[in-house]
Amino acid sequence: MTARILVVDDVPANVKLLEARLVAEYFDVLTAGDGHAALATCEKTPVDLVLLDIMMPGMDGFEVCERLKANSRTAHIPVVMITALDQPSDRVRGLKAGADDFLTKPVNDLQLMSRVKSLVRLKNVSDELRLRAQTAQTIGLQELARVDRPDEPGSVLLVDGRASSQERLTRALKPIADVAVISDPQAALFEAAESSFDLIIVNANFDDYDPLRLCSQLRSLERTRFIPILLVTEQGNDERIVRALELGVTDYIMRPVDPNELVARSLTQIRRKHCNDRLRASVQQTIELAVTDDLTGLHNRRYLENHLKLLIDRATTRGRPLSICITDIDRFKRVNDTHGHDAGDDVLREFANRVRATARGADLACRFGGEEFVVVMPDTTPEMAAIVAERLRLAVESRGFDIPQAATVLNVTASLGIATLRPHGDTAEALLKRADMALYQAKNGGRNRVVAAAA
Repeated sequence: MTARILVVDDVPANVKLLEARLVAEYFDVLTAGDGHAALATCEKTPVDLVLLDIMMPGMDGFEVCERLKANSRTAHIPVVMITALDQPSDRVRGLKAGADDFLTKPVNDLQLMSRVKSLVRLKNVSDELRLRAQTAQTIGLQELARVDRPDEPGSVLLVDGRASSQERLTRALKPIADVAVISDPQAALFEAAESSFDLIIVNANFDDYDPLRLCSQLRSLERTRFIPILLVTEQGNDERIVRALELGVTDYIMRPVDPNELVARSLTQIRRKHCNDRLRASVQQTIELAVTDDLTGLHNRRYLENHLKLLIDRATTRGRPLSICITDIDRFKRVNDTHGHDAGDDVLREFANRVRATARGADLACRFGGEEFVVVMPDTTPEMAAIVAERLRLAVESRGFDIPQAATVLNVTASLGIATLRPHGDTAEALLKRADMALYQAKNGGRNRVVAAAA
């Protein structure tokens, strides 16, 4: 994982120490010595996360965080406050200012890096949602939805094995959310999948059950994949915290639980969930008809042409790789001529299903036209793009296509061409042309193969 991290501290030694830790993990690091410089950097440079000291001259970290969150251009950058302040009131004040976490010096390296990676992953998901909403605006379908509306009541599922802590946590959360309490983790998994929750709080106080098992299962289910998870755990269990963040747990809080901190952290997660839900609903409702291919359900060429430009701009600005794959069904005309156009439509629908199943979460799959399909793969090197393309080729070839219209099963293959964004001066048109030329070579080379365009 790569990301651009801004380190803000007025003590040069602290900056150098954090910079060295982050560079060792292959992060791109920017630095600022005061709050004004930090705000200016975030305004003019894409930043994925801010590590922010609090005690600085002129403008302290609390004010810097508040200004970042008040600016629509920077409001969605995660902020981690790193400071010598260790009072619960300071932590709550930081969280209320909009910080995503509050770490006390000296910071445990492993815990810090796990938190950074977790927040960067969350930001990537939010960025993709906003980018797709921006695409809808670009093609004239809507104005961007106002996603940061006043607080709405939350719905929280508390999974806790002890009645005493159930009562304390429920009482603390009552002013901000409706709380459902379940003691059995497996029953909680079913309840989370069947109902609608804004936050799941898992208390790691079970005597004979690993709470991370439930967290892993929640992240594996489609219905619960995007619900924030807040883990309640004991002090000093760094190994569990690091593992939890790797599994996709969104946040954590230490026992004994400070009620004000619990409320602040829960509100942050509920607001983010509401924001992302509105973005998903907005994108779904406004672009479905205009930019979706009726036959296959994939995005159409119109959406691809607009969105690909945005993805290329983002990849170029951040210095990240991006690859595309153009795939074409081999001898598709023969299917139409032999079995009719209805059978051809069945093949296109099933082919689209296999493209969709092969594409990864951040990939964009589109029907380019006729029997041609395009998969855009952000953050993907040429080597990884070749692996994804070969997986798609095998998915098409390995199993016949059931054609109800013709009461038969057809063996279908596909040819694929891939191309990767050049570091400087590349365009969507040039990238598509290189991938199309690679596809042409795959066709001429005997079909049913993957060919990569020359760099």
